[in-house]
Amino acid sequence: MPSPQELQSQADEILWYHTIDLGQGVVTKGMGVQPTGSEILPDVAGRSVLDIGAWDGKFSFLAEKGGATSVTALDHYAWGVDIGARTVYWQECQANGTLPDHSRDVTDFWQPDLPGQRGFNFAKAALGSKVKAVVDDFAIMDLEPLGHFDVTLYLGVLYHMKEPVTCLERVRSVTNEVAVIETEALQICGLDDLSLLQFHVGDTLRTDYGNWYVPTLPALRDLCLAAGFSSVKTIHGPPPAPVVPPEGRRAQLGRTVGAIPPASPPIALQPYRAIVHAYV
Repeated sequence: MPSPQELQSQADEILWYHTIDLGQGVVTKGMGVQPTGSEILPDVAGRSVLDIGAWDGKFSFLAEKGGATSVTALDHYAWGVDIGARTVYWQECQANGTLPDHSRDVTDFWQPDLPGQRGFNFAKAALGSKVKAVVDDFAIMDLEPLGHFDVTLYLGVLYHMKEPVTCLERVRSVTNEVAVIETEALQICGLDDLSLLQFHVGDTLRTDYGNWYVPTLPALRDLCLAAGFSSVKTIHGPPPAPVVPPEGRRAQLGRTVGAIPPASPPIALQPYRAIVHAYV
């Protein structure tokens, strides 16, 4: 068995998205922007769990640690696409001012040996985990053989989907109790109650051509309800709205004197990561 120092050295040779505590002081150096705490999960003890878009498996392993009876980690894109070659292609698209052909992800850039699964496999072995790995595209695969799960994790996936309602319907179809949905989201200050989707074409969000729709929190709730969930609980909502200082409010009031309305303030857009629990 390798020493903690040797295990850390081996882990450091892998490009990680998730930061995972492998024990003995060994921690993977993830680059992800997702919230990382186990508090985003519901009670998984005694329940079956499906982790869609598992990548390095952080939340699969957290669910297993939390007492889940079984955990299935499903991924396709992150495990099989040659990210380096695809990045070069995207850079060419940026230089040419063209949009990429996303079908090349599963043709020209697909690697059957699944190099992107290396981190998952390493962490699974280090943790002595029994998490089951399934390689398939959840958006188009036959869901019948996959089965049904008490808890479904859909973390960091929704905004990558061209058809968000359809994908959430598929999430609902395999969920017995609750789905955890974490996504890039948008707060539009002053329009907090509106159900809106911001559409991205090109690389306008995090220079990633694979991002499409970013919802406000009301839109995220409505998407879940439209997909067939009965209720939605917000676990992580938008950040506090900017506070207008008292002198600013007095200045705004002063501009209304003489029936001259103040100029409309610019609309402030605040990106953040939203988390909801959608219940069956």
